[in-house]
Amino acid sequence: MSDTSESTDGAGDDGSADGAETADATASAVDAEEVRHVAELARVRLDDDEVAEFVDQFGDILDSFEALDEVPETDREEELVNVMRPDEVATGLTQEEALSNAAETEDGFFVGPKVS
Repeated sequence: MSDTSESTDGAGDDGSADGAETADATASAVDAEEVRHVAELARVRLDDDEVAEFVDQFGDILDSFEALDEVPETDREEELVNVMRPDEVATGLTQEEALSNAAETEDGFFVGPKVS
């Protein structure tokens, strides 16, 4: 996909050279050996056609991340503050009240089904 945009951008000699340099930079960022290494780490078998396809896809992904460099940073206008309410001590249930609806209790604790 990036090949078509580069060919339309590079109508003049200077534009095509810049597009070629950008494509070369992206292509050199990910090569077939790196794709094979990632595939080995992921324990995925790839044939040569799939490796070539992933080289192109990884290059497109890296181009997308480079676009993030163009996003301007924003200044924080105010300091972050804790928006949570303060803890307040309140009276709760007694142990007898908490266990009153339990199906089964033992020594003041809930008894649940045995696991394993």
